[in-house]
Amino acid sequence: RQGSELSGWAMGRWTYEGIDLNHNFADLNTALWDAEDNDLVPHQFPNHYIPIPEYYTLANATVAPETRAVIDWMQRVPFVLSANLHGGELVVTYPFDMTRTYWKAQELTPTPDDEVFRWLATVYATSNLAMATEERRLCHYDDFARVGNIINGANWHTVPGSMNDFSYLHTNCFEITVELSCDKFPHASELPDEWENNREALLLYMEQVHRGIKGVVRDRETEKGIANAIISVDGINHDIRT
Repeated sequence: RQGSELSGWAMGRWTYEGIDLNHNFADLNTALWDAEDNDLVPHQFPNHYIPIPEYYTLANATVAPETRAVIDWMQRVPFVLSANLHGGELVVTYPFDMTRTYWKAQELTPTPDDEVFRWLATVYATSNLAMATEERRLCHYDDFARVGNIINGANWHTVPGSMNDFSYLHTNCFEITVELSCDKFPHASELPDEWENNREALLLYMEQVHRGIKGVVRDRETEKGIANAIISVDGINHDIRT
């Protein structure tokens, strides 16, 4: 992303072809929520690994090559934890990024794994030096320090087609967005400070892959591992796969 907090705010958000990468992933949320409203989940419509709509795969679909490349990467490598780094604010956002009420610009829209996402966001926010300091100033008008410097993405502003929502609904990956600086275009001399602000937070965040349950799902008779076994947890309407 390019631009600073004083000028060129939206510069660099669009590709050379004029595509906004921040909204360019397939909207899987709407299909899931429509299926939920019609009581089709999970027996007739999955609550995870939601397939990409056919229209999105067409050659003439408005999908940037960068977006297609990232999706191909996600499908080849079984990521479980991710973060994407933005500038312009000091806050960590977590899915869902898209409001469930389609006409609302802001609406709290938690995932079934809201407690895990809130934990992941809090780990980063509390160890990021710029966010954690009591002397931090507001970037704009939102005082995110009052809420621990984390927010549900949709409760801040709706983003249809976000990478976070796509990762969660199409893969096993849990992804958050880190808005790591008020200034979207810091001077080169400021980069060492930005690194120090984020170094420990990045390391602590990566360590979260060791939380939760780990193991191998095996065939009872052969004891061989079972690929693509669906794992369901009571009370969480979002399964994962081995």
